[in-house]
Amino acid sequence: MSAQHSTSPSAVTATLRTAESLCLQRGKRLTPIRRKVLEILLTQQRSLKAYELLELIRNVQHGATPPTVYRALDFLVDEGLAHRLDAINAWTACLDAAGERHDLLVVCTQCGAVAELSDPELSSQLASKVASAGFMLSGHETELRALCGKCRHHGHAHKG
Repeated sequence: MSAQHSTSPSAVTATLRTAESLCLQRGKRLTPIRRKVLEILLTQQRSLKAYELLELIRNVQHGATPPTVYRALDFLVDEGLAHRLDAINAWTACLDAAGERHDLLVVCTQCGAVAELSDPELSSQLASKVASAGFMLSGHETELRALCGKCRHHGHAHKG
């Protein structure tokens, strides 16, 4: 399981500093809007849909438009600072952008929580299975749809 990351201001600041330094090393710029989108993803500690992000961005940058937010998200995904979650049509911050690559993302389809996991052996086996069916994986991450512990327990409470 992935460790729960802190959303304390100092933890978020440290992660943003890491993101800036990764961008600098790559000759890219973490512009104010890109930084703000990443900061919101980090502080929310869950995945967000684009319209949710836009609302939160507009609290601090009133004139923000959907294309601005989408461009920032595309940049963050391209740079490995965020993940695009096709399973729930949302985005989440990469909590370990400077560490090893995450090849498995477990996504709670109810609340949007995400766990970043790494299992190169399992991913290799999966890629082989896919290849034997005549396909090739189109991304380096595999999303698994699941229910997190909170949502699982919450769901049972209503059925009893």
